[in-house]
Amino acid sequence: SLSACLAQNFPVPRKEKQLLIDVSELNKRDAKTGIQRVVRSLLCELLLNPPQGYVVRPIYANNFHIGYRYADRLRNRYLGKEDDGVSEDAITTQEGDIFLGIDLQADVVQAQKQYLAAQHLNGLKVYFVVYDLLPIALPWAFPPGTDEVHAKWVREISKYDGIFCISKAVADHYQVWAADNIPNLSKEFLVSWFHLGADIANSAPTAGLPENAEETLNQISSKTSFVLIGTIEPRKGYAQTLEAFDELWSQGVDVNLVFVGKQGWLVEELISKIQAHPELNKRLFWLESISDEYLEKLYHASACVVAASFGEGFGLPLIEAASKNIPIFARDIPVFREVAGDHAFYFTANDPKEYAQSVINW
Repeated sequence: SLSACLAQNFPVPRKEKQLLIDVSELNKRDAKTGIQRVVRSLLCELLLNPPQGYVVRPIYANNFHIGYRYADRLRNRYLGKEDDGVSEDAITTQEGDIFLGIDLQADVVQAQKQYLAAQHLNGLKVYFVVYDLLPIALPWAFPPGTDEVHAKWVREISKYDGIFCISKAVADHYQVWAADNIPNLSKEFLVSWFHLGADIANSAPTAGLPENAEETLNQISSKTSFVLIGTIEPRKGYAQTLEAFDELWSQGVDVNLVFVGKQGWLVEELISKIQAHPELNKRLFWLESISDEYLEKLYHASACVVAASFGEGFGLPLIEAASKNIPIFARDIPVFREVAGDHAFYFTANDPKEYAQSVINW
């Protein structure tokens, strides 16, 4: 309507500025990945402890309608309030408001780029969190074309005010890549970074245990168990890890290997190998999709957390393991050195035998 249009373009000035948190992916579904845990944690913290002078409002958009709306149902859920009668109106902005994209929703950003550009011209400050540039760095580890989609998204978000990367390694990678690929990047563009935390208890954790949880946890705690956590995808090093543990088992080394994560992309052969493996549910375990409650118990049942990734934006399981005094066995890559420092056992392995020997050395 005309009145709605006027309200959008000529809003009544507010005393408080808005911190608009884009949670478009979380509002649609909780994929229960590391990124989603971060989004839940940041959103909860900001809702409970808003920056002085700002009111925090989660917002969302989709690919089909221009503009963002207030995610009031989601906000009420995290604040423990009723959501009856919530209308989720279109957002209004004024100069000094801040848009912060903490969710990873590249397609929504592309669909809303003209809207965001217009709001930016009207004084909205626009920032995004960048979790990694891995599709650009390791295109072989992602479905074909992912590198181009990711590069397009990074170029798009580079038109605004700045980015916050989840590690110095990601910020460094961005600056090197941007120097070659975004020649017109504004000198005022902010490139900053921060480290993730591991406070699962205060990140709106998921709950629930399967019927066989106690039996599985007993099996895992009964011997030295190495656990890998994250979506099963090529860059995470699951395939090489399984081959290394096949080598260890053939040598008579009696240890458990636990995979925690849902099936991702380009791993059909590995999944078939896991499902047909003679050690499955004996010394090899695959917990496909588990709650944060189950994950917490699993950490305490394990002897060591393995970070075998060939590339990573941060490595949240390292911090979660460290917070529980669980040893870390990590591939020697810069971001793991940045995150874990001297508090990890680092390995390099070009083949499964080298990997197996590193486990024995640990």
